[in-house]
Amino acid sequence: MAKNNNKKVVPESGKALDVLKYEIAAELGLPVGKQAANMNVEFATELGSLPSHPIKEDYWGHIASRDAGAVGGTITARLIKKAEEMMLNL
Repeated sequence: MAKNNNKKVVPESGKALDVLKYEIAAELGLPVGKQAANMNVEFATELGSLPSHPIKEDYWGHIASRDAGAVGGTITARLIKKAEEMMLNL
């Protein structure tokens, strides 16, 4: 049986990471969250960039794996950069 290793070291960081995730997705131009709700859904559906059914706020199923990976990679890079800056300021 597989273990669920999805526990955060600091559980309170979840909301901050979500904010960062959507901020980076917006910077990369990915239609997720509230941004997807505000776009021209009919046109985006015809292009195939959005599914034809309604989108939940936290739905990422229409995002390519490569794009989702870019979001995760950018989050990691920013967190490392922030940690390095904090270490230099000690």
